[in-house]
Amino acid sequence: MRKLNFIWALCLTLSVSLAAIAQKPHVHILATGGTIAGAGTTATGSKYTAGQVAIGALLDAVPQVNDVATVTGEQIVNIGSQDMSDEVWLTLAKRINEIFANNEADAVVITHGTDTMEETAFFLSLTIKEPKPVILVGAMRSSTAMSADGPLNLYNAVVAAAAPESQNKGVMVSMNNKLLAAPTVCKMNTTDVETFQAPSFGPIGHVFGGKVTYSMSAGIPRGQRIIFDVSGLTSLPKVGIVYSYSNIEADMVEPMLSNGYKGIIHAGVGNGNIHKNVFPVLEKARQNGIIVVRSSRVPTGSTTLDAEVDDDAYQFVASQSLNPQKSRVLLSLSLTSTNDWQTIQKYFNLF
Repeated sequence: MRKLNFIWALCLTLSVSLAAIAQKPHVHILATGGTIAGAGTTATGSKYTAGQVAIGALLDAVPQVNDVATVTGEQIVNIGSQDMSDEVWLTLAKRINEIFANNEADAVVITHGTDTMEETAFFLSLTIKEPKPVILVGAMRSSTAMSADGPLNLYNAVVAAAAPESQNKGVMVSMNNKLLAAPTVCKMNTTDVETFQAPSFGPIGHVFGGKVTYSMSAGIPRGQRIIFDVSGLTSLPKVGIVYSYSNIEADMVEPMLSNGYKGIIHAGVGNGNIHKNVFPVLEKARQNGIIVVRSSRVPTGSTTLDAEVDDDAYQFVASQSLNPQKSRVLLSLSLTSTNDWQTIQKYFNLF
């Protein structure tokens, strides 16, 4: 009888364990390189090379993720994110849409360098069709640095991706215990681990002690989201950014009129204001069919419609709360479907 009871207990334990495994969400990690995969010659120096460690080694360093989810990995590229390109963006968007369409995973985590992470996050928020969690994560210290932040950041990203509460929250960045929405996240410091902030809106949630809490609704309600279909694209329309400053000359902008640019983001002063030397060039750009978006070099606050510039009169688009680099992403995607400045303004108004 004791032997029979032991067998029954063993079977029950095994079935419970198998059920627990089956219930764990599947999180697939797409690796692109960055500081989180970087390696240096010393543990205390600032010099390192990004994108040196493959996804397998990153996961081996954080075995705790396997307690949270069934985790698999895939290397997309292994670069520093200063070299991020439209080609990689399109590869990521197509792969993530494929993963969700084929039910290959319940959520996706992307390891990424921090330099252009906010732009990649925003691009994906505009191109991923499913409301399943997509979370970008990186590090400010390389994998060989003393007190490297990558392992905990990666663990937190998997925790957030696996959490039921993360459904319908949109694409997010998980860094330094914070969860930040793709449209609002900005890199605010060159070296600090606290670099990622949402200066005008704040984080939407936090990950601490293996638990996720959300403090507010994330991003745009799904019914109002803009989703651009990039499945058939191999490139994106050419859009450039002009950074304004006192005494800027027209020749800083004029090359964009004749080199295949379809859009210009003007990172203006104040509320997107334009220097008198540059204004005529932007007017000419519009006359040539190039879309002009007024944004601002100021880190917080919106570039509002019809403040000191009569946008309707000049057919300029106001970027609202999007900074210049995110304005470039939205304009580039918008131009894949329309060249109508009023329609494009409606897209920007959502942010």
